[in-house]
Amino acid sequence: MAARTNVRILLRKLKWISVIPRRNRVKTKWAASQAKFPSTSLALQNFDVNYGTQLGDLWPSVRVSMLSEQKYGALINNFSDATEVMEELQSQGALDFVCSDFEQGDERQGTTEEYLHGDELSSVNATFSASETQEETVPPRLSPNIKCLVFPKGDISRFKPARPDSNRTLGYYLMDAASLLPVLALDAQEGHSVLDLCAAPGGKTLALLQTQAIGYLAVNDSSVSRMARLHRVLQNYIPREHWSEDQVRITSFDGRKWGELERDTFDRVLVDVPCTTDRHSLLEEDNNIFKKSRTKERQMLPLLQTQLLVAGLQAVQPGGEVLYSTCTLSQLQNECVVERALQVAQEELGITAHVQDLGPFAQLFGDTFRFAPKPRLGELVLPHLTANFGPIYLCKLHRSH
Repeated sequence: MAARTNVRILLRKLKWISVIPRRNRVKTKWAASQAKFPSTSLALQNFDVNYGTQLGDLWPSVRVSMLSEQKYGALINNFSDATEVMEELQSQGALDFVCSDFEQGDERQGTTEEYLHGDELSSVNATFSASETQEETVPPRLSPNIKCLVFPKGDISRFKPARPDSNRTLGYYLMDAASLLPVLALDAQEGHSVLDLCAAPGGKTLALLQTQAIGYLAVNDSSVSRMARLHRVLQNYIPREHWSEDQVRITSFDGRKWGELERDTFDRVLVDVPCTTDRHSLLEEDNNIFKKSRTKERQMLPLLQTQLLVAGLQAVQPGGEVLYSTCTLSQLQNECVVERALQVAQEELGITAHVQDLGPFAQLFGDTFRFAPKPRLGELVLPHLTANFGPIYLCKLHRSH
């Protein structure tokens, strides 16, 4: 009898527990900290609205590509045993896209000599104002020392991490191969002084040093933590004697103030600005700029980018060139920033600059990358499943005075 009574009491307790709302029964730790809408989802919603309109029928293909595994290139380190490294990677089926696309570009458009010596091609350049005088374009003279291997279109093979040689120097640097295009388009020549205004984490700085031609390189980034990553890149890839203070100066200033620090100084300026970093924003929660706490920072990006580009135009000397680049598809951060910076430079600083036509340059690399058709200014690499590089936007400006 007592046993039956205990069973009834237990059943009544279980029945009482079962009607307690679930939200009051269990309060797990993750429930209190996990965002209702992940930043990656917010980024995708934003891109669907904006890029769906901007790219139209191209967006579904670009969308699935950015959500898929990114493709990389291996930038060969000339300060290691480069020949041995090249042979090993080529035996795996990788190709040097800089060399192979350049040679094929010769056949399509002209002789090697025409490109190497920068003979002028007649072409139409876009400018920020239709009333501006347009300039003829001098094609970039590609550095013979920059080598970057990629697997062919449709080949999803992956590079293994680089191994250190006997001097503990790594043989190649893995990067989005499209990120090398701004360095190639910058066209730094023997003895040039070059400013890398937003340099960290260091891939483009490393590529600039691979030219082995730059007379003086100023490397800057306002982020101290990101500059620590750049220092590690240099230590792992460049022997210390090749980046002495006489050749490479590393600083961590606010890049927007650079025009006031060293105006009319450099032959070339690379302005690879902070942006929404579209692919990272879609795939990674860590340090995602679409977090709600970073909304204002994201909204202020075009202003920051404009200020950095204006500083770059101030820092370059008349007759010099500035290369603006991002890793976003956003027209607001790409073409609109270029137009606004040219306007500010002209009206407030008396600096005249023109956009150069990178069409011939893009044609050189059309077999490796997928470029957006007829952009208003500059060139834009679109991710594609068979060539999943980018997005990378690049626009070259020539300062006349």
